[in-house]
Amino acid sequence: MMGSNARNDRRFLAFGLMAVAFAWTWGPSATRLRAAEPGGAAATQETSPQYPRVTLSTWYAVDPSWPERPENMPWGLTPGVAVDAEDQVWIFTRAYPPVQVYTAEGKFVKAWGSDLIAETPKGIPSHGIEIDGRGHVWLADAGNHVVLECSPEGKLLRTLGTPGEPGEDENHFFRPTDMAITPDGQVFVSDGYGNARVVHFDARGRFVKAWGKLGTGPGEFNLVHAIALDSQGRLYVADRNNARVQVFDQNGTFLDQWQNLLVPWGFWVTANDEIWVCGSSPMPWREEDAVLGCPPKDQLFMKFDTNGRVLQVWTVPKGVDGEEKPGELNWVHGIALDSQGNIYATDIVGQRAQKFVRQK
Repeated sequence: MMGSNARNDRRFLAFGLMAVAFAWTWGPSATRLRAAEPGGAAATQETSPQYPRVTLSTWYAVDPSWPERPENMPWGLTPGVAVDAEDQVWIFTRAYPPVQVYTAEGKFVKAWGSDLIAETPKGIPSHGIEIDGRGHVWLADAGNHVVLECSPEGKLLRTLGTPGEPGEDENHFFRPTDMAITPDGQVFVSDGYGNARVVHFDARGRFVKAWGKLGTGPGEFNLVHAIALDSQGRLYVADRNNARVQVFDQNGTFLDQWQNLLVPWGFWVTANDEIWVCGSSPMPWREEDAVLGCPPKDQLFMKFDTNGRVLQVWTVPKGVDGEEKPGELNWVHGIALDSQGNIYATDIVGQRAQKFVRQK
């Protein structure tokens, strides 16, 4: 028995030494000894390689000091943002004055619109904002069922729709959300919360056609939330509660759909036709609030090419209601980029606009 115990002790000792040697040899930062080959040179030392740190993706850092907002410039729920040809940032908020303009560096420029956007029982109904090729400012007044064309100084130039009257004919909208304007002045309106269609007007504001109905098939919509144009004239429509982007030509012919990637809320198309979309990941329908449909959880920015290929995904932390920190978003709603690739984002619950500076 004594001999057997001794042999077992030696066997356990050998196994223990082997385990220690293995752990030391293959540890994450270990220096390893390579045994000499029979008839070869003596053993040599081999060191694990030091892998370089590589940043392959562009990333963005929030500028917590942007903008330098005057005390008399309040922000409410903030759905809309656009950048003009001079890199001025136009904010469309649900407070008075609703249109506020800042430089890319954050300096206040001007504000207007208190006499244009009438308050409704549900509040100030600001939604989408766009700047056309002439520098005219277009506003989607969802609660008053109109789209407004204004000068850069806030003079009303044209009204599409009938103020205060919802409808579904060529003279009415039902809570329009956004608009896209071609270089020759044609207007496409996403209409919107009450209707499920895109409406086309010529450069003189005359009705051309409308397409779409409530549904899930190609060319059908479930909350038409935003619309944008690329340089080739293709239209991108945020079919929000169907969790997809639909693509059309200007005659309303269905071309493509990008589905099951995100719940799209807003667009920005760059000069080289990169399609930026802000939104949140798809999630189950929330029956108790059918208008919201898919409540935002994580906050997403996605960049696509015109064929729907994903070029970049960036997830931004979601803030806690009333406790949002710089760099967090809470119901992201609008997105715009300046000529340097910096991102401006607006959110609803967070009630603010933020600048995210491009780092690479």
